[in-house]
Amino acid sequence: MPDKLYHECKDLISRGRTVLEDLQNWGFDRVEAETEEELPVCPIPVPGGSVKPAFPCRPETLEELEARLQGCRCCPLCEKRKKLVFGVGNPKADLVFVGEAPGREEDEQGIPFVGEAGRLLDRILFAMKLSRQDVYICNVIKCRPPNNRDPLPEEIAACEPFLKQQLEIIRPKLIITLGRFAAQTLLQTKAPIGRLRGHWYEYQGIPLMPTFHPAYLLRTPAGKREVWEDMKQVMHRLKR
Repeated sequence: MPDKLYHECKDLISRGRTVLEDLQNWGFDRVEAETEEELPVCPIPVPGGSVKPAFPCRPETLEELEARLQGCRCCPLCEKRKKLVFGVGNPKADLVFVGEAPGREEDEQGIPFVGEAGRLLDRILFAMKLSRQDVYICNVIKCRPPNNRDPLPEEIAACEPFLKQQLEIIRPKLIITLGRFAAQTLLQTKAPIGRLRGHWYEYQGIPLMPTFHPAYLLRTPAGKREVWEDMKQVMHRLKR
C-alpha cells in the first residue's frame, strides 16, 4: 500500500474511533443505520381526512401503489377487466397527461393510450420534443367501462382517490387532461371541452390545461391546430 494511502486510511480510522468514543461517553449503546427503504410506508389518508403518523415513515412509491391496486375490487368494473391500467412514464415527471379510462387495447395490454389515439399522442409529444419517458400518462379510471361508456359517478368516487395519490407521489408541475370526461371530472364542471380548452385551471393545487382527446382529433383533424396552441402554452409554462 502506498505511504500516502496508508496514512489517509490510518487518519480516517482514528477519527472514526474518536467519534465512536464520544458517542459512548454521551450514553449511546449502539449506532443504527436507517435508510428510507427500511422505513414503513406512511398511512394512507382516508377520503376527506388526513393522517399524521406517530412514527417515522416514507411516502408510497408508484410501484407500491400499483401493486396494491392489482387486486382492487372497489367498484364493479373489476369484474370484467382483463388488466388494470395504472399508468406509465417518468415517476418524477414535470408533466402528467390524464385521460378518461382504458379502451379495449389498453385493457388487453395494461398500458394507457396504446391504440391509434395513443400513437397520435406520441406524435404530439414528439412535436413538443418529449417522449413517454419524459412525462407520465394515466387515466381517471383504471379499469375499462363496458363498451367504452362514460364511467359512472360511483366508479369515479372509487377510483379518483388513486389518481390523487399518483399525483401526490409524482408531484408534477403541470397536468394536461385529454378529452371532455377527464376535464369535466377533475374540474367538477359540465362545461363543454370546447369552452374549457385553452385556459388554465387547477387540480389538487397543480395548474391544469384541458385539451381535446387524441381520439377526437382522429375524427376531427381540424382540432389539431387548437391542440397545438394548447401545447404551446404548456411548453411555455414548463420553461418558466
